[in-house]
Amino acid sequence: MPIQSATNRGRNRLVLAPLQAVLASAALALGLANAGQAEETSHNLTLDQAYRAAIEALRIGQPDVTVALTYGLLQADPKNPVFHYMQAAAYARMNEPEEGRQAAALAYRNSSEQGLQFQSAQLAARLSLQAGRPTMAQFWLRRTAIHAPDEKTEEQIARDYKQLRRINPWAFRIRAEIKPTDNVNNGADTALQIIDGVPVVGQLSGSAQALSGAYGILDITTAHRLRQSADSMTSVGGRLYVQRVSLSSEAKAQAPNVTGSQFASTYGEVSIRHAMIVGPAENLGSAAVEAATGTSWFGGERSYNFARLGGERTWRMAAGAQLRINATFETRFAERYGTNDANIVGFGALYHRPVGNGDRISVSMAYRDARARWFTGTYRSASVRVSYDLGRAIGPAKLSAGLVLGYSDYPEYAVSIFNVPGGRQDKSIYGDLSLFFDEYDYAGFAPMLRVRTGKKDSNVSRFDIREFSVSLGIESKF
Repeated sequence: MPIQSATNRGRNRLVLAPLQAVLASAALALGLANAGQAEETSHNLTLDQAYRAAIEALRIGQPDVTVALTYGLLQADPKNPVFHYMQAAAYARMNEPEEGRQAAALAYRNSSEQGLQFQSAQLAARLSLQAGRPTMAQFWLRRTAIHAPDEKTEEQIARDYKQLRRINPWAFRIRAEIKPTDNVNNGADTALQIIDGVPVVGQLSGSAQALSGAYGILDITTAHRLRQSADSMTSVGGRLYVQRVSLSSEAKAQAPNVTGSQFASTYGEVSIRHAMIVGPAENLGSAAVEAATGTSWFGGERSYNFARLGGERTWRMAAGAQLRINATFETRFAERYGTNDANIVGFGALYHRPVGNGDRISVSMAYRDARARWFTGTYRSASVRVSYDLGRAIGPAKLSAGLVLGYSDYPEYAVSIFNVPGGRQDKSIYGDLSLFFDEYDYAGFAPMLRVRTGKKDSNVSRFDIREFSVSLGIESKF
């Protein structure tokens, strides 16, 4: 029910029961001898007496009297957060969670005192859940994290939030990131064109060489649970990934006819997923199948549409370890260029396990085989990533680090009119370090700093790439 409806409801109460009658109820709640004495006293009852009467009515189990009294009190002081909070508590006793949530929200908005803001947000979260609005409950629970009095309370909020996430049929994830880098366009680190160590005619344009600048990234995913049983779940989901590029002044001087919008990318998809519990009871694992379709844009134009099928299997192992394997098949169509008219098969595996002191090590592998209409889009690639997460903070941050090794092979390749004998081969190595400043959070969101550096070496110099980037993003603590 909108806030205005609750307000109108209160006004109707006051029309039916004028203020002196409300104050008479207050006098009775204070324990005056009879209704006549209460009526006589009501004309002289102060706001403080009405306030104490509202508290007493709530204590003795007359929340309807408290609601009536608080409407009268709020006529005199509409922005008093304590009156709004009392009204919310009374509505909670009356099992009217929507009206109570609205009153608790007003208590929060009109208060500047940390303790009352915390209590109001807690009450709003609880009443939102009782009203069948778990997403709203998550919103208010995050607000309680802003005003949590101590670390123990923050830990309880995190546990409550995880429980809400299991209850809520909707799931949301938003990631925002700013990423300065010396190579926004995956450009070459040299102007020379060299194939297998032999220079060829011409030089690379400024736009084909590395350009410095910054990425702005927004990544939004959502899912809605359609059905759930004790051992399976079906959900639909969506994702929108937006990446925009701003070129530095040096990059603009190097490539004056190029704008950042030419390197902008957008990706969107919708999917349906079915997951199930499998395996023996003492060592439960899971499996899932998924179908998705979507579109990818680059430089303001559509690159291709796609459809994808995938499946995965997860095993829980001894000592808290976990192994996951997956396979995907993707077909791309309605392409801008023939390199994107392709069928792609992928396989992957991930193994991670705790190693003591809260630390965790992970090893992942990926393989892709792409067959495109244009031969320059046909390739095979493989990569291995090793990462290590420190469970304890070092100074103000929790640290994690990773190393990635990759290899790609294009059996046939050409640069302009020159065929590359034996095709093109790329080797890459990248390292990254992430620092999560979880003690500097707001509503459960904390800053994440990532440093990434690496290189790719190719027998075709256009793809000799060096990169260094520092990104600042916001991620959830729970």
